[in-house]
Amino acid sequence: MGYLGGGLLFAFDVVMTLHPEWFGLADAAEAVKLSFVSVAVWWALFSVPLFLFVPEPQPLPASTNSLLAGFRQLAETVRKLRQLRITFLFLLAYWFYIDGVDTIVRMAVDYGLSVGFDANNLMVALLLTQFVGFPAAILFGRIGQRHGPRQGILMAIFCYLLILLWAYRMDEVWEFYALAVAIGLVQGGIQALSRSLFARLIPPGQSGEFFGFFNMLGKFAAVLGPLLMGWVGVLTGDPRLAILSVSLLFIIGALLLSRVDIKAGETAARNL
Repeated sequence: MGYLGGGLLFAFDVVMTLHPEWFGLADAAEAVKLSFVSVAVWWALFSVPLFLFVPEPQPLPASTNSLLAGFRQLAETVRKLRQLRITFLFLLAYWFYIDGVDTIVRMAVDYGLSVGFDANNLMVALLLTQFVGFPAAILFGRIGQRHGPRQGILMAIFCYLLILLWAYRMDEVWEFYALAVAIGLVQGGIQALSRSLFARLIPPGQSGEFFGFFNMLGKFAAVLGPLLMGWVGVLTGDPRLAILSVSLLFIIGALLLSRVDIKAGETAARNL
């Protein structure tokens, strides 16, 4: 639903930026400024049902030092992960391949500009990714049910490797559109299946604690990828080699993921 909801607002803002005169605006710069306001209004509007109708469990007694309590909880989660070696191995694999995923998302426009594409075309391509991602995430959920989440994730990683090879050889704008569709087909799926697999590798009744760590790890994604792209770009002066270098993150992630024994991980999590 995030892809669909975000895509609707993004579509409105893209149209407003490409055709500011339709909205009585002076230029694209003014449209971009108004886009930030539209995001704030969107958040406020769709937060109202959450605040009014979603019940919240009774909070635990507040600690006298919430910051210190947070670090203690983090240390406790890390201690548990040291005992859950399969879960830790999955998180390591996840960190590598999701770094590749987020690097592609964040660096796609910069790469498109570096090989000579127009910024307006790139915005429309990103919009395509949003709308393709919604049905594709549902499709990958069914693939995960039939073949297992690990196999689904490995399939998505293989698709990303093909995408990077295509991006390396890309010359025409239509290819960027096609790549945007291809990314949309796997982006939502790899994220959803990763959460599904992680849920099977954590102790029952501790999902809040472990998914908090999982989400925190995701925030550290797109660190290695941009550094790798920048390093290769500086050394070679070739943005095509720079984007191709991201494939290393997917390969490492796939190799680590292939060593994750799901059944053993589930057993260890239940016995913790």
